Amino acid sequence: MTEEYRIEKDTMGEMRVPKNALYAAQTQRAVENFPVSGQPMPPAFVHALGLVKLAAARVNHARGKLDGKVAEAIEKAAREVADGKWDKEFPIDVFQTGSGTSSNMNANEVIASLASRMLGTKVHPNDHVNMGQSSNDVIPATMHVAAVLQIEKDLLPALRELHGALAKKAHDFDDVVKMGRTHLMDAVPIRLGQEFGGYARQVELSIQRVEATLPGLRELAIGGTAVGTGLNAPEGFGSMVAEELTRLTGTRFVEAKDHFEAQGAQDAYAFTAGALVATAGSLMKIANDIRLMGSGPQGGLGELVLPAIQPGSSIMPGKVNPVICESVVQVGAQVTGNCHAIFIGQQWGQMDLNTMLPVMTRNMLESTRLLANVSRVFKTKLLDGLEVHRERAEGYVEKSISMATALNPYIGYEKAAAIAKESYKTGRTVREIAYEKSGLTKAQVDEALEPRKQTMPGGEGSSGG
Repeated sequence: MTEEYRIEKDTMGEMRVPKNALYAAQTQRAVENFPVSGQPMPPAFVHALGLVKLAAARVNHARGKLDGKVAEAIEKAAREVADGKWDKEFPIDVFQTGSGTSSNMNANEVIASLASRMLGTKVHPNDHVNMGQSSNDVIPATMHVAAVLQIEKDLLPALRELHGALAKKAHDFDDVVKMGRTHLMDAVPIRLGQEFGGYARQVELSIQRVEATLPGLRELAIGGTAVGTGLNAPEGFGSMVAEELTRLTGTRFVEAKDHFEAQGAQDAYAFTAGALVATAGSLMKIANDIRLMGSGPQGGLGELVLPAIQPGSSIMPGKVNPVICESVVQVGAQVTGNCHAIFIGQQWGQMDLNTMLPVMTRNMLESTRLLANVSRVFKTKLLDGLEVHRERAEGYVEKSISMATALNPYIGYEKAAAIAKESYKTGRTVREIAYEKSGLTKAQVDEALEPRKQTMPGGEGSSGG
């Protein structure tokens, strides 16, 4: 069936708009101009945009610029947008005008239509909903609001859950002594709990790095209007909108200290992207280590037993793959790519406006969402059910030629190396050969080669390299 249309007008003339759409001519122009990816702006951005419009309406009313009934209708309509009721009314492609003007007008038109229905009289998208604003301050402000909310409400809680799971495994696995590995080769013994403690610390530091990005994101460009001068905005508009957003969201926002920086640059977004890349790298390292320790089960290391959550092969019966680890690594790759695009976007702050705002927003919100989701999957689908193959892990220690390292303080590097080489050549253990050729008593050899002692800070047998 042919879709029915209505005729809408803007400053460029008439446009055919879907009959039941809440948006009007400017949104439809953008829909037709940018059939690029088929991806609209993320819902988290749309919801934050609703909050910005709601806060602006309240401030405009408080400053005597907007009639009370009109302001109330705009607030109610904007709240519905913020609550996600009208997500389908925001169809404009991510790859649109670099300032995000099309998305700002999309919100203005949708909110104006809803408010007009509530009042029974015309509410204007520019004169009323966009009062005291420009796309050039609204969109950067919305980018920051959306990022802060998604980081605080989704990413940080997920990372804290992951940290807790890793810390628990560090405790549970602390009595398991296994081979350490450097350059993927046998090194000196280490406790499995020490390795997992290192993973927990990586995530703990990732949390701190992400938290360190929030002060920059809390600064909002709103109030700068077109180029940062604040033309057409009431005095104090930016700070009042930031205060209102703080009340609406329960988290702190402030007016940008310098509107020219806030609109001409996106350094805070690039800084945040860097923290997300570091977080992604940490998760990739942890997932890969677990994948390696769980490799096998017969032909690999087989020190860890990963939960079997799905068949691993369409041709090899009984095969189970480390699919959760692979999911984590793929997310890490995507986040790295997303954040590289953000770094490029940062460079396009030409003169008084950055013109890569939509794609930067899309990539930031996808990265935070992916990291949050995969962190929860990593915890619930893998870490919570992860077990250790103690016999396999501890068995490698006694058989390793690296045990000779603990003999260095007693017989010197060269004699210890000779014992290690003979062990490798003959297949006999370092302990057996040391009994015969080290010149030490059996008790001295056993004391030097006691595996757990070698994992203790400052204990004899510790060695660099």
